[in-house]
Amino acid sequence: MSIYHKILKKYWGYDEFRSLQEDIILSVAEGRDTLGLMPTGGGKSLTFQVPTMAMEGLCIVVSPLVALMKDQVLNLKEKGIKAELIYSGLTRDEIEVVLNKCLYGKNKFLYISPERISTAIFQEKLLNMKVCLIAIDESHCISQWGYDFRPSYLKIVQLRELLPGIPVLALTATATPEVVDDIQDRLGFEKKNVFRKSFERSNLSYLVRNIEDKNRYLLKILRKQKGSSVVYVRSRKKCKEIAEFLKLSQIKAEYYHAGLDNAVKDMRQQRWRDGIVQVMVATNAFGMGIDKSDVRTVVHLDLPDTLEAYFQEAGRAGRDGERAYAVLLYSNPDKVQLLKRIKTSYPELETVKRVYQAVGNFLQIAEGAGKDAVFDFNLALFCQKFKFNVLHAFNSLKILQRAGYLEITDDLEHSTKLHFVVNRDDLYRYQIENKQQDEFIKLLLRTYTGLFTDYVPVNLESLAYRKKVNIKVLIDNLKDLSHYGIIKYIPRKKTPFIIYTQERLPLKYLRFPKEVYQERKERFIDKINAVIQYAESTDVCRSKMLLEYFGQLNASNCGECDICKEKNKSIGSKLYENIQSEVKAILAKEESSVFELVELSQFPEKKLLEVIRVMMDNDEVKTSENNKIRLA
Repeated sequence: MSIYHKILKKYWGYDEFRSLQEDIILSVAEGRDTLGLMPTGGGKSLTFQVPTMAMEGLCIVVSPLVALMKDQVLNLKEKGIKAELIYSGLTRDEIEVVLNKCLYGKNKFLYISPERISTAIFQEKLLNMKVCLIAIDESHCISQWGYDFRPSYLKIVQLRELLPGIPVLALTATATPEVVDDIQDRLGFEKKNVFRKSFERSNLSYLVRNIEDKNRYLLKILRKQKGSSVVYVRSRKKCKEIAEFLKLSQIKAEYYHAGLDNAVKDMRQQRWRDGIVQVMVATNAFGMGIDKSDVRTVVHLDLPDTLEAYFQEAGRAGRDGERAYAVLLYSNPDKVQLLKRIKTSYPELETVKRVYQAVGNFLQIAEGAGKDAVFDFNLALFCQKFKFNVLHAFNSLKILQRAGYLEITDDLEHSTKLHFVVNRDDLYRYQIENKQQDEFIKLLLRTYTGLFTDYVPVNLESLAYRKKVNIKVLIDNLKDLSHYGIIKYIPRKKTPFIIYTQERLPLKYLRFPKEVYQERKERFIDKINAVIQYAESTDVCRSKMLLEYFGQLNASNCGECDICKEKNKSIGSKLYENIQSEVKAILAKEESSVFELVELSQFPEKKLLEVIRVMMDNDEVKTSENNKIRLA
């Protein structure tokens, strides 16, 4: 048994790796820069976690998804593996505590959001860390041509400069051939080295239904498919409405979107995982890190912006290998709505500039100031104050982010955190002198460990219940302890952040190169048209269309999507098999023209030609240079 199999068994409980995992691990272990393309649910995280456990030193993991990083850090800690996380929501003190742990070899994994890479404190400490691997999740974000490009990912190159000779493992679930090349170029791979897992999902049936009454059809699907399901919609409002509609129709459903409290999201996700809730109605906020394998159906009530997004979301069905269904419900108004997103996603540049100016005024940043500063940012309040459409403002911020002027983070909920900054002797003296705080301090020390060495998340609701007091009383106690220098206290809050990646500039100096705005807008239009083509196509296998979009050429027809089923039904399965056998028998002897096949066949010409066309689609037969047909 190899060292990697032993680690896999010890920490994760598996006997064997999934397809491609071991190949990637061995490539990384040999010190080679590696790009792994593995569909959603393919086990990407193990490809850097397992080899790191066999190496000396620390693995730095870069990811843009703070919620997913938190989940992975928690999962590693539960396995007894030391892991920490740095992102924009932490204070300087918290960051320093985490970095010192890494510096003194007390960590195996450091997860970091990309915008933190260029900070002076991180780079200074990094130089003295023993790093064995750099892992980059969602690596398509580094490509200008990726569907989710983030300029902060370009800072990853600084890691390579600071850590020469350390191998890089880049991972992504969805990338076109152009993006695959761009990722390797931008990360400075010495040699192209790509491991691809086929995007084909033979157990997943892709279906499109052109339907006006979507709610009624959705009920029909969910009543027929009794297993776990996800229903994706575009808006938070619709999310709630559809969930309520399903509940009224006796379907056990919940809704999920980014605006919910973390505790509510966790509870609903767990109820769905446990099978208490059959259907989760969600925006695209639902899905990152979901490991439920027995999802039978994923339904899209609205068109996604890209086939990349659709493929990822649909791919959450059937990870257990059993038959599953990805259903897109489509109607003509959907096309109009999707085309409207071009204007909302790419506001006029004058609007973008006005948003930039307004953000600086809103945060009270002088021109020439603000570089690397982090600010709480309330988008709703900002739009209300400056009379901006929320979508126009949000997408303007995304364009400013792509142009490298600022970063905007996810909408995050940060729990209350405490850190005792006095030693135990001084704390004891304080308790003797302040009897009114003594019982509360004892409660904290009995309930939580590590308070003297680290910032520890604290659940005030739980403490209030145990102490039988109002939460406000606890908060007052914490403020008093903080005031007298006993603790450092970070209150709970929920907010996104804006980070100025360069000082605030006068408007006349703002530049939006073609690749940041015009070329991306054109590509966005192409991606939207690809989604519409997928929804409206009536003659190309759905699976084949998706596979070829991701560069998997010469894919066979799946035989299971709505289009394949319709073709087979039009010919008749038994008749099809008979004609197919006859054609193969003739071509096994020699190549023949279509005319010759018609002459030799005992079946009607129309049916024969239909079968030949399907066999060509399935790559069972091909046309030779002299225009004759031969077996593939």
